[in-house]
Amino acid sequence: MGALGPGLVLACCLLLASAGGPALGRVPPGQQEPPQQEGTKEPLLGHTERVEEKHDKYSPRQDEGRPASRCYRCCDSAGPVYPAVPVPQINITILKGEKGDRGYRGLQGKYGKTGEAGARGHVGPKGQKGSMGAPGDRCKNQYAAFSVGRKKPLHSNEYYQTVVFDTEFVNLYGHFNMFTGRFYCYVPGVYFFSLNVHTWNQKETYLHVMRNDEEVVILYAQVSDRSIMQSQSLLLHLRDQDEVWVRLFKGERENAIFSDEFDIYITFSGYLVKPASEP
Repeated sequence: MGALGPGLVLACCLLLASAGGPALGRVPPGQQEPPQQEGTKEPLLGHTERVEEKHDKYSPRQDEGRPASRCYRCCDSAGPVYPAVPVPQINITILKGEKGDRGYRGLQGKYGKTGEAGARGHVGPKGQKGSMGAPGDRCKNQYAAFSVGRKKPLHSNEYYQTVVFDTEFVNLYGHFNMFTGRFYCYVPGVYFFSLNVHTWNQKETYLHVMRNDEEVVILYAQVSDRSIMQSQSLLLHLRDQDEVWVRLFKGERENAIFSDEFDIYITFSGYLVKPASEP
């Protein structure tokens, strides 16, 4: 081969070593790799260099500042500083729409408390004179009143008795007839009547206040050892020509009312409260 023989053999050996090296370093299937002792294993040089290069790549240099964005914990002494962002301004006149239609009227609210009375106003102008009314009845007066008394006692008999009075206190326009003992209504309306009597010892007192032939109310007192004053009063609505009078009633017991010649113990009174012609 001459002078090229030794060099060609050396190149072939190097080529076989480079091709068979990885195959010789593999572990056959089913056979585990023998464990290495701790502390004796050294990291490969290439791996150490790559770790240092990666650390240098992500570690800032001394002459460089912190990155712009970084995470902070809530317990850090100094928080991140963010730049102020301007608030956008909106033109409201652009968003304002057209005026809508008027809505329906709502329900009326509750009445408030009554306020204090104000000052009295000025006197108004005098009104016009009214028209003349219809002519009235000259025969009738819009007033009526009477009050009469009796000095003599009265005992009942077998019949009803009309109580007749002998003393006249008031008899306006003579509407009370002293002979019949009856009041005659000439002015229709509402009247007030009052009857007062004095009872007799050991005798019963039983009287009726009559309207025409109708018994309206009763004045009654039982038999007693003592004589007392008894009274009865009422309001009656009378029509024209109605009659009001007092009647002594005959009962099972003796009936009587007491009086004497010196004092008056029996009275009967009445007066007009409201005429029917008034509204």
